[in-house]
Amino acid sequence: MRRELKNPLGLLLRGSFEETIKRLEEIVETKKPKRLIAVGDVVSSNILREGMRLDVAIVDNKVMRKPIAPLDFRTEKTYHVRNLTGTLSDESWQVIREAIEYGGQTKVLVEGEEDLLTLIAVLHAPVGSIVVYGQPGEGIVVIEVTDPTKEKVQRIVNRMKVEP
Repeated sequence: MRRELKNPLGLLLRGSFEETIKRLEEIVETKKPKRLIAVGDVVSSNILREGMRLDVAIVDNKVMRKPIAPLDFRTEKTYHVRNLTGTLSDESWQVIREAIEYGGQTKVLVEGEEDLLTLIAVLHAPVGSIVVYGQPGEGIVVIEVTDPTKEKVQRIVNRMKVEP
């Protein structure tokens, strides 16, 4: 499944930071998503730097597994969760759901790794939301949350190996 999960789950916006963030702004302006959710430190930081309203930032204070300065993002609520590399912890399901449903601006600070948490974010985001994550070396991926998108992601999660 690792190879499959390396493929973009949505629209891949290729190009420089300036190009990709401008295209994301256009998409957000047009679609007016119910919630804008970013998974990853760089993409979250770039969205905030451009002055866009970010409803949920899911970050681990790392880029390519190397520690970075924490994202300076004033939120109404910050959640903490443990999620080991290559997993979807039970705690992550609950915390991300709460962060998305909260309604205000939230940050989920992950101890471990946040990459796969995109799947949980899509499944818990209301239809009409947008989930964004970085595609290393290529750009950003924009997922419009629809019922078919949720079904596709649920099929992926259903195929994942469950550890006791």
